[in-house]
Amino acid sequence: MDITSINESIGYAILVLCIGLCFRSFGVFLCLVKTNLNWKERVFTILSYLPKATVQASIGGIALSMGLNCGNIVLMVAVLSILITAPIGAIAIDNLGRRLLKKQEE
Repeated sequence: MDITSINESIGYAILVLCIGLCFRSFGVFLCLVKTNLNWKERVFTILSYLPKATVQASIGGIALSMGLNCGNIVLMVAVLSILITAPIGAIAIDNLGRRLLKKQEE
């Protein structure tokens, strides 16, 4: 495993991750356009889609195990996406859920 290539590309990996999260958030926003949700519920829904680490965890090591040249970088981006999105999403859901969502009486 070549640590120097990982150190050189970590900034780009975080940038790609942030751009991907922006596109994912915009996609969720588009999916909510014709719904009856208010803006607070829409914001919460967008935030709840940030921590999606299960796919990254399952496929992150495939490129490395296949011996591809990009395997280290693919694995690094997968691990970074887990380490960045999971805590941010969990904290956002836990703290903002109480503020943005109201229980509806039946």
